[in-house]
Amino acid sequence: MEIYLVRHTETICEKGICYGQSDVEIAEPFDEIFSQIISELPSKAVIFSSPLKRCSILARHIQEKINTISYQEDERLKEMNFGDWELKSWDEIPPEQLNPWMEDFVNIKVSNGESFTELHLRVADFLNDIEALENPVIIVSHAGVIRSILCHQTKTPLKKAFENKVNFGQVIKIKL
Repeated sequence: MEIYLVRHTETICEKGICYGQSDVEIAEPFDEIFSQIISELPSKAVIFSSPLKRCSILARHIQEKINTISYQEDERLKEMNFGDWELKSWDEIPPEQLNPWMEDFVNIKVSNGESFTELHLRVADFLNDIEALENPVIIVSHAGVIRSILCHQTKTPLKKAFENKVNFGQVIKIKL
């Protein structure tokens, strides 16, 4: 199956803010970057998107511009839940909380949030549900989810997930 992984474009959040599952706006103007993204996508596809507006705005725009077989938002495609850290500056997270997580983000759960393993399990569940699709698939999501999918595809250990650079508005084509 041909999959196009699309990361949302830049948000209005200042650099250094942990915004995970917070539903933040995307930065405007975005027409030019949206057009660039669409130029890298197939002309006909099934579209799945995170329901967070930084993804769904882009996904709906793609839906209007290509021959969409179907469009669906899926909770499993949301970014990692950073719990108590949501909308805080990384610098204001107490080191006694942040440092252990930085050393083992795969297994350590953020207070009132989730671990990367938990994110990976929900993403794997999503991938299992779509594996029988024959048409190209576009997934509009977040860096954490895309890194998880890339680890799944390449059988890379989760602790190496951040070796996969995923830029705002980037399209990554893979086969599963």
